[in-house]
Amino acid sequence: MALTPPRSLRSIVTASLVAMASLSGVANADTLADMKARGTMIVGLDPTFAPYEYTDASGNITGYDPALLRAIAKDLGLKVEFRKMAFSGIIPGLVAGSFDFTATALNVTAERAKRISFTIPVSKTVNAVLRRVGDTKVNGDKPGSLAGLTAAVKQTSTPERVVQEVSGKLTADGKAAIKILSVDTTDQTVTALGTKRADFIVDDMSVLAKVMAERPGMFEVAGSLGKPAYISWGVRKNDKALLDTLDAELVKLKKNGTMAKLQKQYLGVTYTLPETDFIPANK
Repeated sequence: MALTPPRSLRSIVTASLVAMASLSGVANADTLADMKARGTMIVGLDPTFAPYEYTDASGNITGYDPALLRAIAKDLGLKVEFRKMAFSGIIPGLVAGSFDFTATALNVTAERAKRISFTIPVSKTVNAVLRRVGDTKVNGDKPGSLAGLTAAVKQTSTPERVVQEVSGKLTADGKAAIKILSVDTTDQTVTALGTKRADFIVDDMSVLAKVMAERPGMFEVAGSLGKPAYISWGVRKNDKALLDTLDAELVKLKKNGTMAKLQKQYLGVTYTLPETDFIPANK
């Protein structure tokens, strides 16, 4: 005779099966079909990264990535719904299925490519060092000058990783480590620099150019750290149909000149970007 497990045990087993089924649904969902069925693309975004994505004085989300995204949505006959969150939650939220894909600016790295799939690049980044005007002790082109200083960076960002790597090399050479102040937003890094809680910021050159334009005479670029990297959007690993569609739409925007026009408008510069072989090798 079969034994019936206690009710508490049955409840645990049932809950586990429901959770597994839920996760399986996320893993096997056809996100593109879901988007078309509801008529809306739900996009994860950190709107604190001007000029790539930010909130304007009227409370509207704007910037380079939203402009590209809205052009794509119009072509696909879809509306855009943004899910706003801190940058540190973007990739975990994507993997967990909290939104369809992310159009927040992501530096393409081998480590991230293990967890998500990248669209073709939409931009290129150089991680520049920003200091207070006249603070000549800070020089990104001479990393040794940064030993013992404090850097403000967005947490889980590529600039944070770059500063960590530079700091590691400094300590390996017997020099003082860089003190790292990790925060949620670019505005917080700028505030830390302005109030002297940090000696320098590391961030994308386009982002820092906007910071300097909005605060004339306060800050200046002092070199760069790390190698240039490409910037892309992210989808879940199994969402090939969505990835192919986004790539095709981005190629279309490149060919008709819209991407270059928006780069010039928001970033102040245009980039020649690859469509293949843009993910760095994992070392």
